[in-house]
Amino acid sequence: MIRVGLGQDVHRLVQGRCFILGGVEIPSDRGELGHSDGDVLAHAVTDALLGAVGMGDIGELFPPSDAAWKDADSMNLLRIAFSRIQVLGWRLVNIDCVVNCEKPRILPYRSRICESLAAALGVPPESVFVKGKTGEGLGPVGEGIAVQASAVCLLEWP
Repeated sequence: MIRVGLGQDVHRLVQGRCFILGGVEIPSDRGELGHSDGDVLAHAVTDALLGAVGMGDIGELFPPSDAAWKDADSMNLLRIAFSRIQVLGWRLVNIDCVVNCEKPRILPYRSRICESLAAALGVPPESVFVKGKTGEGLGPVGEGIAVQASAVCLLEWP
């Protein structure tokens, strides 16, 4: 049996926060605002995985109303969520992601981001791909006030 999951997240960009994508800190004058560390890509990947097996979403598993998750490492949240999926017997085939942000540019960091996500999920780096897109000056992403990420995953069960 195979299952496909789709995840999406968006965060406002603000001064005084680190810009983190897939567990990789990228130099920037602004970072993602969020209850956790705000890693929009880790959140989208987590939602894709959870959705594929019908286990809810990241906000349900790690509610922002719970102080335990304040400033949490989103890659750790991803590992926790994926371990629950693996216990059920599911195996990750691949993940494909798109990050929409005006700046910083993603391409110089793409390999590190893919490797970081792959390591967190225990899969080969070629099973994870991340593309960077701009907003072409349109909307909150294009205006440089938000970053958005989408992820699709394929899981298989023996």
